[in-house]
Amino acid sequence: MKVHHYHFGKEGGLERFFTHLANALARRGVEQRAIIRPGRSWRKDIENVVTITESNFRNVSLDRFLLPLKTKRLAEREKPDALMAWGTRGSELLPAYPGCIKISRLGDYPKRLSYFRNTDVIVCLTPAMADHVRGLGWTRRIEVIANFTNTQAVASIARSAVNTPEGVPLVMAMGRFVKRKGFHTLIAALATLPDVWLWLAGEGEEGEALQALVRECGMTERVRFLGWQTDTRPYVAAADVFAMPSSHEPLGNVIFEVWAQKRPIVATRAEGPSWCIRDRESGLLVDIDDAAGLARAISQVLGDKELAANLVQGASRTLAQRFSEEAITDTYLELFKQKP
Repeated sequence: MKVHHYHFGKEGGLERFFTHLANALARRGVEQRAIIRPGRSWRKDIENVVTITESNFRNVSLDRFLLPLKTKRLAEREKPDALMAWGTRGSELLPAYPGCIKISRLGDYPKRLSYFRNTDVIVCLTPAMADHVRGLGWTRRIEVIANFTNTQAVASIARSAVNTPEGVPLVMAMGRFVKRKGFHTLIAALATLPDVWLWLAGEGEEGEALQALVRECGMTERVRFLGWQTDTRPYVAAADVFAMPSSHEPLGNVIFEVWAQKRPIVATRAEGPSWCIRDRESGLLVDIDDAAGLARAISQVLGDKELAANLVQGASRTLAQRFSEEAITDTYLELFKQKP
């Protein structure tokens, strides 16, 4: 089986899942080609299993005009079983090639359907995302297929490596530093829990504002900004609780990564977490933008070892039953075999 991927994402959950799926498909014997942006940190994670072409495919560039021709010629020459576009930019490049199924796999809610003129099937992460796409007027096929992650448990990083005392209650969060991730709400919540420390992994436009808020709340001594980490698992494994305070979260790949490291999670009732987490069974759910509720839930997990253990057990069951590599990869392989 052959698959061509078109992926122009930068750094984030969509990219992490792309690397997971590409490697899973390779283990199943799938031959893959991918067009990606130059200089991606995750290139090394796929270069041994995918034939890579690099291009920016920017609005004003020679590639903007030549790349669509190249991708169609490649498809005509190599005759793949599926063409798979990742996100809206990749979907714009999807050629009008009639010889196989053409898939657009979304990482977020699209604003319009013009990206998908050559798409046969849109793959959504959650039923809510599928409803959104239908609401835009999409009448062609939709599939809901979630993600999986690497479930290998890893050793935790020493807290001393991040200038954090052993034994203190530690909360971790990660993601792009943008407003919708809700890190300002998390900082406000932990400001009311004076003994709790916080690790924040990521970078983005809100970075300076978040650091200013930490100073304003008098939390400088117990908050550590970790920067962007390619492998966050050792940091997750070192924490007592993971927090996802997003106001908008299409799925939240991070949830699966936290479950794999057997850490309890507290999340808001955003779209993705509400779909994959069962409250008080595989995590605790709180209202969006509710700093007081977030603080109560985090304090509850930190103070109740039995609750924390039960949440970890429930999460492990959910990860194995609903979001395993085998099940998700099987679903994609079946999709690739189908005709447009």
